[in-house]
Amino acid sequence: MKEQEKNISNNIIAGRNAVLEALKSGRPIDSIYILKGAAKGSLGKIIALARESNIPVKDAAPQKFETLCGGLNHQGVAAVGACRDFSSMEDIFEKAGGEPPFIVICDNIEDPHNLGAIIRTAEAAGAHGVIVPKRRGVGLTATVAKTSAGAVEYMPVVRVANIVNTIDELKKKNFWVFCADMDGETWCKTDMKGPIGVVVGSEGFGVSRLTKEHCDFVVSLPMLGQVNSLNASVAAGIIIYEAVRQREGIAAKNPK
Repeated sequence: MKEQEKNISNNIIAGRNAVLEALKSGRPIDSIYILKGAAKGSLGKIIALARESNIPVKDAAPQKFETLCGGLNHQGVAAVGACRDFSSMEDIFEKAGGEPPFIVICDNIEDPHNLGAIIRTAEAAGAHGVIVPKRRGVGLTATVAKTSAGAVEYMPVVRVANIVNTIDELKKKNFWVFCADMDGETWCKTDMKGPIGVVVGSEGFGVSRLTKEHCDFVVSLPMLGQVNSLNASVAAGIIIYEAVRQREGIAAKNPK
């Protein structure tokens, strides 16, 4: 058995030769981790190839490698395989066709279960694409694919270098961008029928301050219990389907 075959487990590719060959073959890679303080050597070529392919390279502590690789011989480098290639913004607009585009923007979602659930809801609701950041957020891992229940195969997912810049570019295309956060307008009192982006923040910190400042509207859900926040994918699902209700012209049962 070849060394690189020995060093592949559960979508993790460990070891310098194994990672290098995965990059050369064009295999979809979500991200590459380099052990802090590792001797560079052949790592320089790995880093260069990763950057050419727009794959994030991240420094990681020994504990991270232990979690990622288990007993695999990682030699200071490991790659997380992607379940599929990322799409482009053009793919989103092509999917929208003649409809007003509807995009879900994930601001630093780090839990793959949450991202998978958001992609699943977005696809079921007829959204045209999902945007994730290149750094400080989970990518298209095997767990994301599993949690999406297959939706990742149909939903364009675009990875961008800067969420704020992407929001600004969408606004230039006449998008209205809605941020799901505390202390905003009631979620069902805003007009979400045109080209829109819905921003969902991270599990622990919500939408970042700078991202929030660049959105057109902040929308909130009522919190009537003792906890003051919802799971990111749950909040996303509620707001996504409010957009669906409006865009499909579905009237409330007892509108006031």
